[in-house]
Amino acid sequence: MIPFNIPPQVGTELSYIQQALSGGKLSGDGPFGVKCQSWFERTLPAQKTLLTPSCTAALELAAVLINIQPGDEVIMPSYTFVSTANAFVLRGAKIIFVDIRPDTMNIDDKLIEAAITTKTRAIVVVHYAGVSCEMDSIMALADRHGLYVIEDAAQGMTSTYKGRALGTIGHLGAFSFHETKNYTSGGEGGLLIINDERFVERAEVVREKGTNRSQFFRGMVDKYQWVDVGSSYLPSELQAAYLFAQLECATQINEQRLSAWNYYSKQFKQLAERGLVELATIPGDCLHNAHMFYMKVSGLDERTELLNFLKQCGILAVFHYVPLHTAKAGSAFGCFSGEDRFTTRESERLLRLPMWFGIAEDIQQQVVSAVLEFYEKK
Repeated sequence: MIPFNIPPQVGTELSYIQQALSGGKLSGDGPFGVKCQSWFERTLPAQKTLLTPSCTAALELAAVLINIQPGDEVIMPSYTFVSTANAFVLRGAKIIFVDIRPDTMNIDDKLIEAAITTKTRAIVVVHYAGVSCEMDSIMALADRHGLYVIEDAAQGMTSTYKGRALGTIGHLGAFSFHETKNYTSGGEGGLLIINDERFVERAEVVREKGTNRSQFFRGMVDKYQWVDVGSSYLPSELQAAYLFAQLECATQINEQRLSAWNYYSKQFKQLAERGLVELATIPGDCLHNAHMFYMKVSGLDERTELLNFLKQCGILAVFHYVPLHTAKAGSAFGCFSGEDRFTTRESERLLRLPMWFGIAEDIQQQVVSAVLEFYEKK
């Protein structure tokens, strides 16, 4: 069976993990943790970054930093992973879902303003498949209404919008290093990106269980104590060691994935031109990271048929999110603003093909041949 995903490995991970094991410090913010954060702050660039155990944890940390309170409203797309909403629901917020654009599967920036009320505190954008939302208009809208913008850039590392790295445009951003992402820290992991200096000092405190422990280790206080709310949002040094090996090969990983993505795109161009499928749209001011290769078919029935056919061919292809507003928890903790014109319809058309760092062309050829065979029989 051709898998949907294989977690990335570059070959130096075990060596770095061994170095971490020999270093005598396995808890968070060890030498590899510091190296990773410095790499991001230099490369993105970003004012401050903090590694977290997951992107979920980074989003939860962001919700604390912007002081989400019970009764506050947070705007986001329904077509996203549950963590995007849960991070704010845990603080008592009501989620206001806004429809997506069918071309990019991102939140429709033109519909956000109608969802804003006196209770709105933040807009959470999700850069689907590593393709940016329309950040200029969203940031301008947030500025007019005095709102925070959180970038859920879980899929967006190395992607850009008008030359700016995703995650560095809003007030706060979050990356994921889950094993399904382009870069992983050993299966789970995340990063909080801080672009507003007002949050820098408090973020360290909240991340360290509400203590000023980071200041203590820098010699800024003679003892550390409980000073704020917080939780344990530090990953282990082993996770950081795994991740740093991949960061050193970030360009190689990105280029290889883009090559694989472009191969699929070229091979399926004829199907798209015949109107049998739709391929992803990449706006001209966006550079993407080939996080996934998806196509859209005519509808739910055809998608089910194609997925079953590929499975019979020994190929694991998958659909993606079930819109959150259609779920039991989605209706309990939020509501949809306006009309669901595209979110549900487009979600039922989308399927993702096998894609990972190092995928061989002969494997891609098998996938392409199977998809073409399916449509030849239509």
